[in-house]
Order: sequence, then C-alpha cells, then structure tokens
Amino acid sequence: MTSSSRIPFALSLCALGAMLSLAACSKQEAAPAAGAASAAASATASAPADAVEVLIGTVSPLSGGIAHVGKDVENGVRMAIDDINASQPVIGGKPVHFKLVAEDDAGDPRQATTVAQKMCDAKVAGVVGHLQSGTTIPAADVYNKCGIPHVTPAATNPDVTKAGYNTTFRVIANDNQLAEAVAASAAQQGVKTVAIVDDRTAFGQGLADTFEEAAKQNGMEVVVREFTNDRATDFMPILTSIKARNPDAIMFGGLDAQGGPMLRQMQQLGMSQVKLLGGDPLCTERMPELSGNVATVQNVICATGGISVQRMQGGQDWLQRYDKAYSGQFQIYSPYSYDATQVLVAAMKQADSTDPKVYLPKLAALQYQGLTGEISFTPRGELQKPAVTLYRFQDGKRVEQ
Repeated sequence: MTSSSRIPFALSLCALGAMLSLAACSKQEAAPAAGAASAAASATASAPADAVEVLIGTVSPLSGGIAHVGKDVENGVRMAIDDINASQPVIGGKPVHFKLVAEDDAGDPRQATTVAQKMCDAKVAGVVGHLQSGTTIPAADVYNKCGIPHVTPAATNPDVTKAGYNTTFRVIANDNQLAEAVAASAAQQGVKTVAIVDDRTAFGQGLADTFEEAAKQNGMEVVVREFTNDRATDFMPILTSIKARNPDAIMFGGLDAQGGPMLRQMQQLGMSQVKLLGGDPLCTERMPELSGNVATVQNVICATGGISVQRMQGGQDWLQRYDKAYSGQFQIYSPYSYDATQVLVAAMKQADSTDPKVYLPKLAALQYQGLTGEISFTPRGELQKPAVTLYRFQDGKRVEQ
C-alpha cells in the first residue's frame, strides 16, 4: 500500500476449523480446514485455564483519511486470531491463546517508529503491518533491531525489503508488478500520452517512478510530472495545467482520499475522457463514494497485488463471515492481513515455539496455502509468486477488468 507521511488493497485463508498440524520445514503448511467455529463465536470463547498467552501485534492507520483501510487490516488480523484460538492450538507442549495488540500509527512515519518500539517493549511474538510504505520502512528497522518478525499485508514500495532485514516479509505484490500491469493495460486501451502526479510519500513517489519507466517501455509519452501531498483536496491548479497538455491519462501515485476529489475536479474541468491510473489505494470499495459517484470514476484503471477475494479458494465463504462480523467494513487488505497472521502462527507451529528467534527460520522457509494463495518467500522476504489484478469501476462497484 501507500505511505504516508500513506495505502491499496489486499486479502488469508481457506476456511476454518481444524488446527494447523505441525509440519517439517520442507512440508507445505495448509490453511485451516472448513468447518471451524465462526469468528463471532470464537471471539467470545474463553482461553483454557492453563493456556499460555501469546501476543500478536498489528499496526495500521486507525485515524485520519484512510482509517477505513487500516480498520479493514485490523479486522483481518482479529478474524485470523479468533479462528486460530478456536482450533485450540498447542505449541511447545502447552495450550496457547493468542491475543491481539492493535496500535494506530496514523499514517505518520514518526508515530510508526514509536508504535513499533511499543511492540518491542510489549514483547509481542510477531507483528502484522504496517499498512503504508512510508510507515513500514522506518518501522522495519525497529523490528529488526529487537528481532521481531513482521509481515506487511499492504505496503508495496520495493524499498520495504531492500534493506535485507531477515525479519521483514510481504504477502502482496510490490509496486514494480503493479506499475507494469497498469502501464500495459493502459497502452492496450489506447493511451499514448500520460501525465504523472504523486503525493510525495514513499508509496506514491515510488509507484510514480516505477510507472514512468513502465509507461515508456509500453510506448507512452510522459507529457508532464507534477506532485501534491497526501493531505491535499484541491487539485484544480495541477489539473488545469495538465489539461493544457491534453494527455490521454493521468497516473496518480496516491490514496483514494485524494483520488476521489481529483476525479470530481476532473469532471468539473471537462476532463471526462481522461483516464485515471493508479495502484491499490485507488481500488478501494470506497472510491466511487469518495468521488461523489461522478462519471469519471468509470475511467479509473487500477491494480492491486493478489487476486480478488471472490476468486480466492474459499473466498466467498470467508467474505460472508467477515461481513457478518464487520458489516460494511471490507475494503481490500483484510484477506492479506488474515493470511499474514496465519503464516506467523504456522511458523510457530512448525518450530514448536512462539519465540521469534526460534520460529523465524521456519517463517523464512515456509510453504503455506492460504486464502490469498500460495505463500512462500524469497531470501528478501518477497512473495515467490506474486499475483496482480486489474480493476475498474462500473455502476458504483469495483469490477475486474
């Protein structure tokens, strides 16, 4: 997802019930089997009296313009923990009860490092997060120093893993794959000239840089490059300048909170035929609402890492359970935060330990079949087989291209 000084979309599991079996490192770890207790029921289940409490942390923006996306991430982690606890896991010969520690980084890099240190001080066994690239990158350094594995379900800037920390993992495609997919699709739809705008966050600027190169490789001309910030709402000066260049499309490296107003203002300026291209933050369920459902929302071409929840194995059932527990809150990344939680626990089971130093090698070598697909990592913590899905909006709904 993005950064903030920053999001986009993402999704973990088959269905629920049977407890994950211990496996050797070479064996593929499977997601829980169907038939387990519902998330709502497991949430109320009490821990066995002799259970060892193990903390799992999650960090995302729970305040600010993309709090709806951050809450979706947290919901996915909660759902996973409920499902895992319902299976009555035993690790190290003792019953284990997982407890969630959720924190708000407000999309701010400085707050992200403060919260990351709180996770270290609390001695959580692992962290799911952060959401944005601009918060994940500085937080990764903190987690590395205290030896806590963290798995981001959404941060897409390639720099997230470039530091080479063995504690950093990502369960979603990165911006290189997203930008290449959007550029190729735009070129196929006749886009020959494009303006680029980014929000100057780690996510937005990184995606714009990658897209610019991909656009040129697909035969498109970049007519101008502009920038804004991730709190802006008035794009009239930038759009007026871009309109004079008469591009076929605008690529925006930024969030839905800015993309929506930008679409409204494109409509006001008569740019009704100009496509808006972007990454996963422009693909959220709220994008039509944020745009005021203007006609230009149908000109969006966006890409997310992974496949849609509807196409995931067991995805429809999973989404029904999610909607029952968190009605109206689904956005994009909860399936990935669900899987990120599951892979942390799967590695603990393989290692027969919740100690990060002990289970970290198992996490690095894990082969796990989750809701979002097959999860295994490169030496840098990237997905071995990342997937990308292109979307557009039609009749106020996000649909696959």
